[in-house]
Amino acid sequence: MIEDGADVIEVGGESTRPGATPVAAPDELERVLPVIEEIVTRWPSTRIAVDTVKFEVAAAAVAAGATVVNDVSALRLDSRLAEVCASAGCTLVLMHSRGDVGNMASYQNAGYDDVMGEIIGELEPAARAALATGVSRDRIVLDPGVGFSKRSEHSVQALAHLARLVELDFQVMVGASRKRFIGELTGVTKPAERDAGTIGANVVALTLGATWFRVHNVRDNRHALDAAAAILGARA
Repeated sequence: MIEDGADVIEVGGESTRPGATPVAAPDELERVLPVIEEIVTRWPSTRIAVDTVKFEVAAAAVAAGATVVNDVSALRLDSRLAEVCASAGCTLVLMHSRGDVGNMASYQNAGYDDVMGEIIGELEPAARAALATGVSRDRIVLDPGVGFSKRSEHSVQALAHLARLVELDFQVMVGASRKRFIGELTGVTKPAERDAGTIGANVVALTLGATWFRVHNVRDNRHALDAAAAILGARA
């Protein structure tokens, strides 16, 4: 992934797939710390993100060398993650979701009248809390959480109105890679074969202001986004 152009490698030890069983902090640490330490040793110039909703895991991962904390609960499950990032000067990703790790990727809480309006209404307080804790604005990244607590039509709406999230003046990340809504839009049932649809969604998100992209296929997404960014930049 690094050779293919990844700027950040993310390490996670707790699944958020529908029906996933929560992982105790000691077990999660046992999974992620050796990987983080090995990446630091082998590729010291590569940034590392830890995907966790637990203060203990985030603190230990940052001490081991992670510089990004990706909280898929946007401080709902443990507000102390902001303290970790504030004290260490790390980047904090706040992703929109509802529920806990076992059901946030399901449709259990997928009820919306105004998809992006409700995403903003639930993410903006988390961003303000992070700022109040001491995380600098340029180190806060907002993620609309496509595929999390959202049916396919909700994920499409979230991406279509991404500019509203960008207007909050934080960096924005999109994690559309191989998601179920990509499969429903393209008719591709196998997740590993959804890269073309992923690239289409990511390029549109780039035009709307996203600057972080969480992907599986680094090489193809990197090439597509680099080309698209160059073309967009040439318009200035």
